[in-house]
Amino acid sequence: MPEVRIRKIATQIEEVFHEFGPAPDRPLKRGAVMAVIANPFAGRYVADIQPFMEDLKPLGLSMARRLLADLGGDPKAIEGYGKGAIIGSEGELEHGALWHAPGGYSMREVLGAPMAIVPSTKKVGGVGTRLDVPVTHIDASYVRSHFDSMEVGLNDSPRAAELMYVLVMTTGARIHSRSGGLSAVDITGKDGLR
Repeated sequence: MPEVRIRKIATQIEEVFHEFGPAPDRPLKRGAVMAVIANPFAGRYVADIQPFMEDLKPLGLSMARRLLADLGGDPKAIEGYGKGAIIGSEGELEHGALWHAPGGYSMREVLGAPMAIVPSTKKVGGVGTRLDVPVTHIDASYVRSHFDSMEVGLNDSPRAAELMYVLVMTTGARIHSRSGGLSAVDITGKDGLR
């Protein structure tokens, strides 16, 4: 398979200090790291694309480590995660699906093997396309307080023959979450759901 050719990497960190109501004890941090790479399959149909997932694993680990460092460096502080991809117009949706394993497993490795599936989204789009990356709790997907999303995008990406792969991590629940359901303190951690 071709090597991963990176054009740029960008990070975005948010600190949420207020959402009406009383100020939280600590701000919620949400972060994203985005890698814009050449799409080796752009402009043509290639039947066997799965080997490229293996090539993407080092990129995924590098991105997960960078994002964790930008959020303070403590894996125990991370409570939510998600991933996504924007595929340039010369690619197909399936090229974004190649990020499922490298993106998800990289965060699991860096964060100490959390149980929940890493939620994901992808779409084909032009330069400047924005993407809402879904977020759930890292150990139990049913924890409603951590259902969230983070909008990401870059003004010059992805170009037609590029892919933009994204990882997102958060340090907690939505500010003033009060929608009920399973609480993070009640997670049993057995199946990645509860």
